[in-house]
Amino acid sequence: MVLRPALEPMLAQARETVPGPGVLPGGLAFEAKFDGYRALLFTPVDPGGPVLLQSRRGSLIQRHFPDLVTAAKQLPHGLVLDGELVVWDGERLSFEALQRRAVSGSRTAQQLAAEMPAHFIAFDVLQIEGQELLTEPYERRRAILVDLFTGHGLTPPWTLCPMTRDPAVAQEWLSSWTEVQGVEGIVIKGLGQRYVSGARGWFKVRRRQTTEAVIGAITGTLAHPQLLVLGRSDAGGRLRAVGRTTPLKPDAARQLADHLTQAGPDHPWTGVRFTSAWGSRDVLDPTLVIPELVAEFSADTAIARGTWRHPLRFVRLRLDVTVADVPPFGQGAAPAAG
Repeated sequence: MVLRPALEPMLAQARETVPGPGVLPGGLAFEAKFDGYRALLFTPVDPGGPVLLQSRRGSLIQRHFPDLVTAAKQLPHGLVLDGELVVWDGERLSFEALQRRAVSGSRTAQQLAAEMPAHFIAFDVLQIEGQELLTEPYERRRAILVDLFTGHGLTPPWTLCPMTRDPAVAQEWLSSWTEVQGVEGIVIKGLGQRYVSGARGWFKVRRRQTTEAVIGAITGTLAHPQLLVLGRSDAGGRLRAVGRTTPLKPDAARQLADHLTQAGPDHPWTGVRFTSAWGSRDVLDPTLVIPELVAEFSADTAIARGTWRHPLRFVRLRLDVTVADVPPFGQGAAPAAG
């Protein structure tokens, strides 16, 4: 069977900590997790066929990445790679640049490819020379992937995803590599695992950091807040939204209810629409509150244009810290000054 789009990629379920041995078949392998666009790359089985690039949701996106299509001439026919699309900006990964590439029109795709070239970080091979490998264990697929890179002398934009079997090295990656913006954690796979399309058979652990922001709005009621919309002030002193929390636990909701005060029409967010999640079209129905309270929260490293893309986790109310102590908009997970 020759693999073709649309092919559902295998997925990972989130965990708070690195699992111990025996959780997945055949022992554990640890891969660095990059914050980009998940993609499957298909080279043609027959010469002259098109190179196809499929998004996680099944859309064909190769027209947005002509540089990768051209570079695919380095690759053998009948190949299917699973990996992450990224764009480097110096020593950091730029999700904003990647987004620009992903929505580029035909007139700008070539220009953007020259200005901000994409890279494909390959972490799995699902087919080679027209022979599908889904039933092969991960250990075997990884060996084939390594041989592909060495045998063909692949260079950027093709990058082999770092992998280790040493849990201590994986923990070091979590603590050090994730300081690079765009490297957000690790993925854990079983050496004996087959590739099961659409299944959440792997694990992922994101590094989380604690920092502060101003409570600018809530959902629910003042007596029973459900989640928080948090903000930070930009260089001009304007309060900018930086993220939304996960639903509050009952104890946290009760603590906050004692301190929240509904804002008047002079609130800086009056008339602003907030979506329920990054990339969602669902709109929240928030209650604006006087932006005088500081919340401590934990967040991962996925930030775009100063905003956290994944839900934040409320930790506690910081009554010992003032709004003036909160890090400015765009400063990421820096701690408050107080």
